[in-house]
Amino acid sequence: MKLAEARCLWTVLLVAAALVVPAAHGLWLDLPKSGQKCLSEEMRDNVVVLADYYAFIGETYDYNSTIVPTISIKVLSPFGNVLHHQEKITHGQFGFTTTESGSYTACFWVDGDGHNGKSVSVGVDWKTGIAAKDWDSVAKKEKIEGLELELRKLEAGVEAIHQNLNTLMYRELEMRAVSETTNARVAWWSVMSLGICVMVSFLQILYLRSYFQKKKLI
Repeated sequence: MKLAEARCLWTVLLVAAALVVPAAHGLWLDLPKSGQKCLSEEMRDNVVVLADYYAFIGETYDYNSTIVPTISIKVLSPFGNVLHHQEKITHGQFGFTTTESGSYTACFWVDGDGHNGKSVSVGVDWKTGIAAKDWDSVAKKEKIEGLELELRKLEAGVEAIHQNLNTLMYRELEMRAVSETTNARVAWWSVMSLGICVMVSFLQILYLRSYFQKKKLI
């Protein structure tokens, strides 16, 4: 392979890796003085989740700040199970593997008023799936680097996309089954309602006929 072709292949692989492999993005949340603010993400089962979070005053995180706010956090599964709960902390982290499909929620709120009335923000670095995988450890353990490592990331990304597509197909089948069941029940209800209406009308005709005969009107 020529050098130009090799460079072109390397560029294509890097671009594909950037498009396929999801990156972890940091989020900033401005916490209200009372109440809580939550973030959630829809995930399937058997997904690795890692997150770091830290509280700070204002718009920038300052290690040398004399005012250190404290926050509380609670992470809930789709069925309401508590996966992580901490109170009166400035920073922390949590990690878990999802056991059920649905929306996973992390809620933050301010503890007390030790921030002199200033606005408190929380930074969250939320990683899921292959973005949460420690590729440095994988590279050291399996002694791979460079192009081979990028190909491994691409393979993991393709596998994640394949699993997501399977999940979407499974949900589509579930929704289709629910829709067909609902349509069948509505059809039976319509037929039953129509039958009851016809029966009531027939009984009314019989009653009116008997009534008119007793009155010798017919």
